[in-house]
Amino acid sequence: MPTFQVPQRMNFTTVAPKVFKAVLALDATAREGIDPVLLELVQIRASQINRCAYCIDYHTSDARRAGEAEERIHQLSAWEESSLFTEAERAALALTESVTRLPGGVPDEVYRGAARHFDERELAQLVALIFTVNAWNRMNVATRKTPGTV
Repeated sequence: MPTFQVPQRMNFTTVAPKVFKAVLALDATAREGIDPVLLELVQIRASQINRCAYCIDYHTSDARRAGEAEERIHQLSAWEESSLFTEAERAALALTESVTRLPGGVPDEVYRGAARHFDERELAQLVALIFTVNAWNRMNVATRKTPGTV
């Protein structure tokens, strides 16, 4: 099958290393205390919404290494119709979608749904993870970072 290579616009890592390192530090802090599988589900879902091919590729690979099943990865884009996700995962994914699609805000029922499954500190970490993956998505989409590259 022929492939089409979308040309990368810039290597953000080398052009803006201080910004890149700051986002890396934010990312490391945002991940603290979050279950590795949930972390990857959230990052994949935000990346799907933002159409970030690099991050989808990166986080699906990480999800597999964390023990995530292929079936759940494949059904993630339709998680609301799938029976494969726990109530806590569904709450986290709903929050991910609301924070990622921010123009409509985060509805109270979505926030309360997440708060039923995560204590305040966990919820803060989850929100931090979501806005951090959105920063990565925006960086990589704007620069057309190529999937499968470092």
